[in-house]
Amino acid sequence: MALFARELGRGSETIALLHGFGGSHAAWTHIQERLADDVATLAYDLPGHGASLSYPEGGSAKVAAQALLADFATRGLERVHLVGHSMGGAVAALMGIMEPDRVASLTLLSPGGFGSEINHRLLTRYAAAHDEAALRGCMEAMYGWMSPVSDAAIADTLAARAAPGAVEKLVAIAAGLVRDGRQGLLPQDRLEALDMPVSVVWGGLDNVLPARQAQGLPWQFAVHLFPDLGHMLPGEAPDEMLAIIQRTARNG
Repeated sequence: MALFARELGRGSETIALLHGFGGSHAAWTHIQERLADDVATLAYDLPGHGASLSYPEGGSAKVAAQALLADFATRGLERVHLVGHSMGGAVAALMGIMEPDRVASLTLLSPGGFGSEINHRLLTRYAAAHDEAALRGCMEAMYGWMSPVSDAAIADTLAARAAPGAVEKLVAIAAGLVRDGRQGLLPQDRLEALDMPVSVVWGGLDNVLPARQAQGLPWQFAVHLFPDLGHMLPGEAPDEMLAIIQRTARNG
């Protein structure tokens, strides 16, 4: 079973874009179109999401990381710049840990796995949302106070969970995100050993994964804090995220 990826752009380097829990490749539309002016890009639907809904055992970060690395091998990609948001950030970091020689750089936007705290109640409601009213309420809680939730973002998210069984799959994935109300942690010693460029970006108003999880990261990580943004960084500030992605990739 192949993963779905929207392919855009051409070039000697490739940037892979990994969305957050409950989203799809469409979360990256603006950023991907700008990146594709200079490089090849792949915006994936992670296992259990969107057009990758039926990927076997899709849901965990480990399965997603293994699936993506296998997809890179099938495509003949030796080194890839990874950009991950939320759960996609945890997947990207895990890929860097598992096969560091395959990862040219990491840009992690409000990534999972960097602290035990997680707003699991909100994510559970978000997973189950299957109409505009319910979804908008959840996404409003995920955005910063001054960041509007666009109609396009709502429409893209609803479209990604329109297939039979999609919402049920998200609910099942959500249940597995925590143990005793806490998310699992990426191994600190393995993160400290990463030697590719790593940028970590957080919003000070993040209501899913608190911004304090950006504290105490390995010294070589470049940390960017946006006090007025929430959790949905690719949608809230795409131009700012684009600049950080491009800067990190240039260093790789």
